[in-house]
Amino acid sequence: MRLGVVALMGLVTCAMVASVVLYVNGAASQRIPAHSVATSGGTTVTLDAVSISNNHRELVGDLIIKPGSALVDPATDSLKQDLTVAVTSATTPVRRTYSRGMLPGVFPVPLTLAHDVERWPFDSYDTGPITVEVFTGPEQLPERANLTFVDGLTGWKVHLARVNNANASSPYEVQLQRSPSTMLFAIVILCIFVAIATVGLFVAIQTIRDPRRFQAPMTTWYAAMLFAVVPLRNALPGSPAFGSWIDLTIVLWVMVALVISMLLYIAAWVRSTSQT
Repeated sequence: MRLGVVALMGLVTCAMVASVVLYVNGAASQRIPAHSVATSGGTTVTLDAVSISNNHRELVGDLIIKPGSALVDPATDSLKQDLTVAVTSATTPVRRTYSRGMLPGVFPVPLTLAHDVERWPFDSYDTGPITVEVFTGPEQLPERANLTFVDGLTGWKVHLARVNNANASSPYEVQLQRSPSTMLFAIVILCIFVAIATVGLFVAIQTIRDPRRFQAPMTTWYAAMLFAVVPLRNALPGSPAFGSWIDLTIVLWVMVALVISMLLYIAAWVRSTSQT
């Protein structure tokens, strides 16, 4: 018994330390440069990931334009000529123009996500091809921009790559996966579900075998565990869609096990009262 308790405490401690280390390791924002040829004017573009929609169908990022020295007047730090930035993705293309004498600002860019949410918490998301073009000069000729992606999303691991690595001008592609700390958190909650059902059945079976062990306050304990299932399910990171695999394989059967445990415990109460 002592070895079992020590092993359980050691396992819980290791899980806690691992979750903290993984969270600290992935909490800081990371800049992900996409190696490419810079524009002739030295203009760079940074896409700062801001948020993901609740249904995980759209990634919103702030596009930050840093014009090259050839486009900026050193006396006023403003543009010497018109500058246009166009972002093309699976969503409606976004185009923003800055006139001469202005400074480029920050504007949000929505990116559609293709996902396989059924694999939660090991689900992944893909933006599809993304192109960022800069138009400068009186002729407004397009030129692919050098993009840097900033991963500032908590609980996510972001990968930026080109569709064709052999071509320095090919479109970008952003892939998102849940961070290891988020996966560990989800797995721990699922283990709590299994533990609740196991403990409930164990107590009910032991009580039905010996009705003298029946304790009336334990019925409220079963009710509390039963009502705790839904809040725990809603606390899962990413809020998986109802009807997903965890509902059919874990949550539903945990509730069934708790209801059966409660019925067994009531049967033990009936037996104990009938013997007195």
